[in-house]
Amino acid sequence: MAVLGGTVIVGAGIGGLAVALALRQYGISVRVIEKADKLLNVGAGVQISANGFRVLTALGIGSVCSKSSIKARAVELIAYKSAQTVCKLDIGKYNNGLTHLMMHRADLINILFNSCIDAGVSFSFGERVILVSNDTKPEIVTTLNRYRPEVAICADGVHSVGRKSILGHARPYFTGNVAWRALVPNTTDHPEVARIYMGPKKHVVTYPIRDRSVVNLVLIEERDAWIKESWSEKGDANTLRRSFCDFDLGIGDLLSNVQTTHVWGLFRHPVAHKWHAGGVVLLGDAAHPTLPFMAQGANLALEDAWVLAKCLSKTSALKMGLQSYQDLRKSRVEEIISLAEGNTWKYHLAFPPLRWAAHKTMWTMSKLMPRRVVRQFDWIYRYDVTAEP
Repeated sequence: MAVLGGTVIVGAGIGGLAVALALRQYGISVRVIEKADKLLNVGAGVQISANGFRVLTALGIGSVCSKSSIKARAVELIAYKSAQTVCKLDIGKYNNGLTHLMMHRADLINILFNSCIDAGVSFSFGERVILVSNDTKPEIVTTLNRYRPEVAICADGVHSVGRKSILGHARPYFTGNVAWRALVPNTTDHPEVARIYMGPKKHVVTYPIRDRSVVNLVLIEERDAWIKESWSEKGDANTLRRSFCDFDLGIGDLLSNVQTTHVWGLFRHPVAHKWHAGGVVLLGDAAHPTLPFMAQGANLALEDAWVLAKCLSKTSALKMGLQSYQDLRKSRVEEIISLAEGNTWKYHLAFPPLRWAAHKTMWTMSKLMPRRVVRQFDWIYRYDVTAEP
């Protein structure tokens, strides 16, 4: 069956659903196709910083997202063995007025999905994309249908079929880091803060979600071996515990409660030099995959969604609108991704004297200049993409 016209979005993730909702605000007809048979209650935690929250607010779902999440009061950097706080970014005190949410990814997906349904977005589940073509007019071939839309938005992640159609096949390089993730009960009364435990060639991120009943764990370690680049790759909980047994998490034995865990390799994909061709355009990780060391992946996708919808609504010249979208977004995402990549070594210092000196410097800065330490990231968090003309 051929489905003609309108806008088709590939992928019902955060970016895909957000751009669908944004487009409906401009009265643009939208269909989202998704390979899964239905939305699943899977995934783990996600941090929505103020720049991303502004988009959710502009989409009309800021309030319901706030009710389904935990508002972070601070970010703490902690020494892995002593559990002493090396640096505290007091968001509540020095970034007053900015909202930083910690929530389950599935909760955010469900809020976006329900809002899309209410807004009149059409969905096709259980369709795996086989081919995306950008010759003169977009064509999307799935396991069930053939689409010929005016615009094809590929929000289908790091393995995007649309990215391959625009840029060809490119081999990413392994960063030497693998990531574990798990959800455990909050039996340790984890406070409303995001914590980063820094150790030799490893670090652990913890924060509460879902009314503080659950703690989200992200554990990063350096390895020589490559691990499959997939969020759904099952890991072994005992192997995880052995890998991080020298960490004193300071808030109880969280690792002992891990029952199910996933592990994946962190690969570096370059930011696409070209984000669109014909009527095919990339969004989120499809255009600019980022390492998870600034917690900005979801926020950048939300920013993309707002800008792309606005650019498509402002001009009847499709190519001009798509190029404007790329021009507005590319330099910002490159800066943030570069910062995220550079954070790895700061968290993983292995030489004890160097680690001591670095931690001492961070401690001194956070004590003497706490406002400056927090406000150094104003260019990220205070950026308001919804206020741009």
